[in-house]
Amino acid sequence: MSEHILLLGAACLDIVGRLDAELMPGASNPARIRASYGGVARNVAENLARLGQPVNLVSVIGRDRPGDELLEYTQAAGVDVSAILRTDLYPTGFYMGVLDSRAHLRFAVDDMRVMSELTPEALQQHARLFDDASLVFVDGSLPEATLKTAVTLARKANLPVCADSASSALAQRLKPHLGKLHLVTCNAAEAAALTGQIFEASDARAALEAARALRNAGVNIVLVTLAEFGVVYAAAETSGHIPAIQTPILDPTGAGDALTAAVLFGLVNEMEIDDALRLGVSAASLTLRHSGAVLPDLSLEKLYDQLVI
Repeated sequence: MSEHILLLGAACLDIVGRLDAELMPGASNPARIRASYGGVARNVAENLARLGQPVNLVSVIGRDRPGDELLEYTQAAGVDVSAILRTDLYPTGFYMGVLDSRAHLRFAVDDMRVMSELTPEALQQHARLFDDASLVFVDGSLPEATLKTAVTLARKANLPVCADSASSALAQRLKPHLGKLHLVTCNAAEAAALTGQIFEASDARAALEAARALRNAGVNIVLVTLAEFGVVYAAAETSGHIPAIQTPILDPTGAGDALTAAVLFGLVNEMEIDDALRLGVSAASLTLRHSGAVLPDLSLEKLYDQLVI
């Protein structure tokens, strides 16, 4: 694991509230509220670092107190944050989600204007990081021109590019690059945005059809996460469905990022995709039980303790 994984994308502050009862519009609703650090690329980077994988994170945050604290926390988790940019133009990114009493996401808002400062020119200043990487990960929060530059730099360095669409609204940014991506992770709504095939997360067969459609578009490995219904995958020589581990859900935020991180860890350590995915399902299950986006004591031992056989 001497070569690092290079991750490009969002880093932000997360505020998530879980309602105690049914949502009452136009009123203040009692809830359990927590704050943590988030952003897809940042979450994946922290999970990987806690598994012992060297990682570099390229993102942009505000020159403000939340940015200071995010930087300090992420670095303490083991992530190389030396390439994170600071700006005075926008505040550090912010995500706010509301869960119902069963821990299902009801709605969310975010302010990620700061990501517009991660320009192609800014990324070019860190082009050397591509020379030493084993794999590049991008999320859909990258501006379109920056995403194109990232894919170009990775291809010049002969690196596989893995991507997470991050949201159904941002998924469109990946479409022009599908034929150049080694792996794509998306949920049901994001897969629908990428393929035009609309389906419910409970329909594993339809999810697998969407995964195969993305394979036909040129992606080598496609993962479609289905929340409590597990994950489907399609690759060159194998495809299938791995059910979720039945577990109490405290907070779903970051579970998909944990799955992605464990899969990336498996791939760079030359595991078969089926085995890497089982690690991923284990990581997602552990994260679902934690009130926060990343399990702070994540380890390989914990993943293997509850591995799906």
